[in-house]
Amino acid sequence: MVSIFDTLDTAVISMFGSFGPAEAAIVIVIVLIVFGVGKLPQVGGALGKGIREFRKGKSGELEDTKKLEKPDDKEDKQDN
Repeated sequence: MVSIFDTLDTAVISMFGSFGPAEAAIVIVIVLIVFGVGKLPQVGGALGKGIREFRKGKSGELEDTKKLEKPDDKEDKQDN
């Protein structure tokens, strides 16, 4: 049985095609035109910082959910 997601994947690929080296070069040229060579290190640094912050937030969120699922032993001792 064909799911709707298989159909959507096929439709998206046929509509946009694949992302190859030629498309990557076009994107790089557009980025250079928009930001310029001088600001490119600043843009890269800001992008990297944003990705790091996102990963830290995501891992912190996972740690918070683990703490909620498994209560600390200290809380159990205080109840006695």
